Amino acid sequence: MNDEARLTAWVRGRVQGVGFRWFTRANALEIGGLTGFALNLDDGRVQVVAEGPRENCHRLLDWLRSGDTPGRVDGVTEIWDTPRGGYEGFEVR
Repeated sequence: MNDEARLTAWVRGRVQGVGFRWFTRANALEIGGLTGFALNLDDGRVQVVAEGPRENCHRLLDWLRSGDTPGRVDGVTEIWDTPRGGYEGFEVR
């Protein structure tokens, strides 16, 4: 299994207008080794893309599902891929 991964997650619930993207960025930075972004989508979801060590991506995904997030998470759908690169840090978009 490749140690580097790309996680793309779509978070459903009351996740816009509650600081969700900012807390996601802060959590990604605290975990360390992750680059990517958190983005509000027009349909009310937040898309999170994280690249880095697979274990760190799993830690971020676990946090997204933990109930310890701002707002209310009703569900998270994720896909895994190989990293594409091109991110300088972890951004809020």
